[in-house]
Amino acid sequence: MFNDKNILITGGTGSFGKKFVSHLLKNYSPRKIIIYSRDELKQFEMQQRFNDSCMRYFIGDVRDKERLITAMRDVDYVVHAAALKQVPAAEYNPNECIKTNINGAQNVIDACIANKVSWVIALSTDKAANPVNLYGATKLASDKLFVAANNISGANGARFSVVRYGNVVGSRGSVVPFYRQLLSEGRDKLPVTHPEMTRFWITLDEGVEFVIKNFSRMQGGEIFVPKIPSIRIVDLVEAMSGKREYETIGIRPGEKLHEVMVPEEMAHHSIEFDDHFVIAPAITFFDKNVDYFKNRTGERGKAAEEKFEYHSGKNPHFLSVKELRELDKLTS
Repeated sequence: MFNDKNILITGGTGSFGKKFVSHLLKNYSPRKIIIYSRDELKQFEMQQRFNDSCMRYFIGDVRDKERLITAMRDVDYVVHAAALKQVPAAEYNPNECIKTNINGAQNVIDACIANKVSWVIALSTDKAANPVNLYGATKLASDKLFVAANNISGANGARFSVVRYGNVVGSRGSVVPFYRQLLSEGRDKLPVTHPEMTRFWITLDEGVEFVIKNFSRMQGGEIFVPKIPSIRIVDLVEAMSGKREYETIGIRPGEKLHEVMVPEEMAHHSIEFDDHFVIAPAITFFDKNVDYFKNRTGERGKAAEEKFEYHSGKNPHFLSVKELRELDKLTS
């Protein structure tokens, strides 16, 4: 699929970008892999690890449409991973989050259409479903932009889809490396915002593999949601510290007790496959007649049950403390 192709990753110096590049180099022979990001130090550090002849590094911000258009020349595949992701930071700096997550998303779309990119996947988040915080609201807007872009691109233009998943184990800024740091400093009790909190849980490898699979599956307009386990935050504390004692610090600005990846309101648009769900577009594409019950790889899905909701607190699959310990060893 990616052999002799040009692939660009926005926000490519982040945790996802580095793992995605690692998978591409191990399993394919791309012509070019373009890392597009705004931090020159992170690009320099990434170049020390990924210096294959196919690698290209473009300094640029998704807020800069002209730079994106230049970077996407002759590109076949785009993964849009750039975003401002910290929930409290977004609450205190809402306009900056909007500029990157919404305006930047539209710039990526415009650049893809201008360069006749074939396939585009935007990374989303569980916080985009029924959002209660600014970050989630901007990602919901971004999701809507990428779905609607399939109308703008025309019958034979770029295809745009979205991948939505939960907390990524060990990603930069997430709770696992934060807890590891506190434990290494000798912290006696780990902080917990609320003892009833649950979250969807996915490893970085699983997230990357899911994105790659969906490039093969996508027809344009879908939101792909993986079937993944949930965790209880108090179980994570026990798995990492060896005890169930914790310090309750209160829910942070914009934070939820539980997360939802498929809201009940979208049940009538949702299709269940063996290992994932698809949220089909709520809008009609004027020049496309797509059957989302059968994807490009031939997998067939079935309509989700009425009032279906994919909710981290009601998930039938929770990781045990033992499973969390094993996962922590694998990702440390």
